[in-house]
Amino acid sequence: MNARQSEILNLVNDRIRVQVSELSALTGVSGVTIRQDLNFLEKNGYLKRVHGAAVSLQSDDIESRLEVHFDIKQQLANKAAALVAPNETVLIEGGSANALLARTLAERGDVTIITPSAYIAHLIRHTAANIILLGGVYQHQGESLVGPLTKLCIENIHFSTAFLGIDGFDVDTGFTSRDMMRADIAHTIIQKNRRNIVLTDSSKFGQIFPSSIGSIQEIAALLTDAGAPKAALDHLQKNGVEVIIG
Repeated sequence: MNARQSEILNLVNDRIRVQVSELSALTGVSGVTIRQDLNFLEKNGYLKRVHGAAVSLQSDDIESRLEVHFDIKQQLANKAAALVAPNETVLIEGGSANALLARTLAERGDVTIITPSAYIAHLIRHTAANIILLGGVYQHQGESLVGPLTKLCIENIHFSTAFLGIDGFDVDTGFTSRDMMRADIAHTIIQKNRRNIVLTDSSKFGQIFPSSIGSIQEIAALLTDAGAPKAALDHLQKNGVEVIIG
């Protein structure tokens, strides 16, 4: 990584999302050069490119994350929605793929959706779905509700299936999250011992973050795309997790 690429990465991480035109003006090089730098940085896992901009991998902003691998996430959401029966009550924890799942289910209009995600509740507010938004401490960037009140709500509400988002998976660490408080909420959901399904695109495999969301054995199924590494999927299946490729 050269000095200009390092500067670009610092700008993207600081601002979460930066347009190519802004990066060009700030660094004094052409848009063509910026795109080449962004291609290099994305290829080496430093950031994600979206249309006309770059997004930090450190971002917990769902709106930005939705644009990354959008088509794959929508395909996964459609596959996940097919696992939900009419009139079922589901808990959707959060994350970009889960936001698309919530929208897909809500448009069906035959489910009750429980969520600690204010973003998800806002996204599906104009649909016919029954929506239960859990209380708690509001996280501004991720638009999630966390903390003891959220945990208390989960402990006293009932659902048949839970869809969980993750930030990383590695065979040595299991499923992990970059946010300790969200990980605590995911752990509380898993402890309800319902049908726990992890919904994630394959970019999360091989990444490790500080907080575990629970043991592999507590997860009933993983729904991901064909880009997930076979060794990781084999490891999950050996530990009793049903692997579904969307």
